[in-house]
Amino acid sequence: MQLSFYDLEDKDSIDNELLEKSCIKRKPRLVSLFSGCGGMDLGFKKAGYDIVYANDFDADAQKVYEKNIGDIDKRSILDVPVDEIPDCDILNAGFPCQPFSNAGNRKGVKDSRGNLYKECLRVIKEKQPKVIVFENVRGLLSIKDEKGNLLIDTIVKNLNEIGEGYNVNYKLINASDYGVPQNRIRVIVVAFRKDLEETFVFPPTKNKVGLSIGNIIDIPKEIPNQIDWEFSPQALSLIKLIPEGGSWKSIPYELLPDRLKRIRDNMKKYHAPNMYRRFARNEIAGTITASAQPENCGIIHPLEDRRFNVREIARIQTFPDDFAFFTDEKKSVQNMYKVIGNAVPPLLAEVIAKAIKKQLKNKFY
Repeated sequence: MQLSFYDLEDKDSIDNELLEKSCIKRKPRLVSLFSGCGGMDLGFKKAGYDIVYANDFDADAQKVYEKNIGDIDKRSILDVPVDEIPDCDILNAGFPCQPFSNAGNRKGVKDSRGNLYKECLRVIKEKQPKVIVFENVRGLLSIKDEKGNLLIDTIVKNLNEIGEGYNVNYKLINASDYGVPQNRIRVIVVAFRKDLEETFVFPPTKNKVGLSIGNIIDIPKEIPNQIDWEFSPQALSLIKLIPEGGSWKSIPYELLPDRLKRIRDNMKKYHAPNMYRRFARNEIAGTITASAQPENCGIIHPLEDRRFNVREIARIQTFPDDFAFFTDEKKSVQNMYKVIGNAVPPLLAEVIAKAIKKQLKNKFY
């Protein structure tokens, strides 16, 4: 059995020869902020990291995290003193993305949530972890801070000013390039403390064989959480007219509601939106969103006139089938779409986590 330094009460008694042979190594200690229901943390846990602290303010996410991963601090990060957060080797954070999202109002840092990344900086300044990982939507690259500078540039500058500074690398990636059966475009920021004398190199992309929807939604009946959030009657009347692989553009003009006729009449003005997308079984799924609305994501089942159910979207997000969600009442079902849509795909997190360990090798220990 492999032991951790933190599993041993009398560390002084460890045989020096064993230490020299590196027979006993501790896992890298991870602090997780804005943890959500645990997608990022699950990926890092699978990659061999020890989660020593997690925090999220959302009650629905907290329940799922506790059920599947472990303890989570339920306070707002604004109310958490830094000295109550353990020391760590690595800090990850998926600070709220809504202010930066194309689906949101894009108020950016003028929205109070847009400044919550500064809470990450507060913890980083005190703990100075070896590694920092941020995940966010693509809007992070275009939004500006209070002074008119690109926020991503400000974040890089802030990290360079903490302690000895950090070597920062960031990239706009598609999760499907790393084995996730979903075209999900996100910004990943990885920063290595400068004394490590390394800059993170993103792993090579993978082929997309086997990532189509048809390979995901054939789920045995005994797998739990196969319950869906019903469409409104108005939405359902449109969805019944959309074939597999189609969208609202497949609906005859005369059957469209007036608001969609106005868009169809001036596609240039409305940038030809691809609403009510029903992806085909041979396609890769679109982005799973927190709102799960057919007007802004491909949430429609390819063959049945319903949303993908909770387990189906969990699979598209690469949560394992034994990862439990709460769907015992109507409100709970809707909230599970929210927490799953907000999550980092665990498989994407695992790929990044393994790449970090491979590059740093023994510099964690």
